[in-house]
Amino acid sequence: MKDDPLANAGTNVVISRGNPKARLLLIGEAPGPQENIKGKPFVGPAGQLLDKILQGGNFDPEQDVYITNSVFRLPPGTDGKSFRKPTDAEVEYYRPFVFEIIRLVDPLVILLTGNVACQSVLKKTGITSLRGQWIQFDGRWLMPIFHPSYLLRNQSREPGSPKSLMWEDIKEARRKYDELVGSL
Repeated sequence: MKDDPLANAGTNVVISRGNPKARLLLIGEAPGPQENIKGKPFVGPAGQLLDKILQGGNFDPEQDVYITNSVFRLPPGTDGKSFRKPTDAEVEYYRPFVFEIIRLVDPLVILLTGNVACQSVLKKTGITSLRGQWIQFDGRWLMPIFHPSYLLRNQSREPGSPKSLMWEDIKEARRKYDELVGSL
C-alpha cells in the first residue's frame, strides 16, 4: 500500500472479520487498540456491543455480516483511553480500498457506523441527520447508524435516545435485509 499516510501507525493492518459472502456489510471507522492487537475490526468494547446489537436483530456476526473499517490502521496518538479519528487525508487514501471491498463482497445492505464511515462512502457527515435513512447506492441499500462507541457513552434507553434509535435502525435493517434476500 504505497504512500499510506498510516504506514508507520499501529502494528497490524486491520481489514475485516466475518463472512465475505455475507449479504450485509458493516463499515466502521478505524481500528482501536484492541483491534490493532487482534488484527480484526470491532473486537473491543464497541465491537462486543455491536455483536449484541446484531444478534438482537437476528444477525449472526460471523455468518450473516462482513465487517470492515474506513481506515485499516490504528491512527497514531491513540492511547487506549482516547481515540483520534482519522484525518480527511487518511479517509481519502483508504476510500478506494473500501470501495473494492464493497465490490468484492457485493452486499445487498450496507450499514455505515458513524461519521467517518459516512465520510468514506458518501462523502458526507452529520450522523444525527443521516442515521436511520435508507440511501440507494450502486444498486445497494445503505443506512447510516450510530457507532457503538457512541452508544457506550450514551447509556440511556429512553425513547429517542441513541440506544433506542439504534434498536429501531437494526430492526429496520433486518426488515430490509429480509425483503431483499427474499426477492432473490
